[in-house]
Amino acid sequence: MLGASRNAALNRFAGRYGLRLGAKRFVAGETLDQFVPVARRLNANGFMLASAILGEGVASEGETREVVTEYRALLARISGEKLGANVALKLTHLGLAIDEGLAAKNIRDLVDYAATLGIFVRIDMEESWYVDSTLRIYRELRNAGCSNVGVVLQAYLYRTPGDLDDLLPLQPNLRLVKGAYLESPEVAYPRKADVDLHYKQLIERALRGGGFSGIATHDENAIRHAIDFAKALGLRAGERFEFQMLYGVRPRLQRQLIAEGYPVRIAAPFGRAWYPYFMRRLAERPANVAFVLGSLLRG
Repeated sequence: MLGASRNAALNRFAGRYGLRLGAKRFVAGETLDQFVPVARRLNANGFMLASAILGEGVASEGETREVVTEYRALLARISGEKLGANVALKLTHLGLAIDEGLAAKNIRDLVDYAATLGIFVRIDMEESWYVDSTLRIYRELRNAGCSNVGVVLQAYLYRTPGDLDDLLPLQPNLRLVKGAYLESPEVAYPRKADVDLHYKQLIERALRGGGFSGIATHDENAIRHAIDFAKALGLRAGERFEFQMLYGVRPRLQRQLIAEGYPVRIAAPFGRAWYPYFMRRLAERPANVAFVLGSLLRG
């Protein structure tokens, strides 16, 4: 499925049939106007949001300017609607695959604009070959005095503990994930058990090190481990950490954590370029595949 997420023919097929293929469970609409009611509903149920416009690689500088315009509109709408939401974005959507300087310029534009509105911006992490440039751009933003920006670390990469140690002096705002891209065993742990173990270790290192951690997982075992470890450190619910989960994935667990007093942020992306994102959600959890097949059989 991870391989299929990059298949251009399947992407075109999915685009023809829109969200009827089952992606509607995981994608908060194809347009900003469709996203806003979803965001209001989630906020009303006690959730914060991480909003994103779906899309990754772009082919030209002109396309990146269009993406920047779309994100500025999203930021303005979040502010105008007073939504409890921040923004997450991919640097390849802003031109990283074309030129690092172009992506750095575009993200600085958005981070600066978001700061005027009091909105936080998260830089997503992508495939392993983008890690160095992504972390370099993040450091440049922090060194320039941008405090409303964070980044993501992926537990399945061998290099991640070293990257975390390098970032901790910045007291960073991090999202900690297991990782959802198809990577070589030369750079990433191939066994799920190893990834699960190193994810827990990453949580511990981050909570001990300071800053703020978005613990982004649907693994209840990892969530309970994080809660117990935070209590052992004397951290109260929501102090220096929150849980982050995907729209449409394990909603019962999301509600349970809210009921227990833990802050939960829902990643609720929208946009027409939903296919690669959708396929990665199916690959992450077999139950997602069963849900989609059931939806298709029901018509």
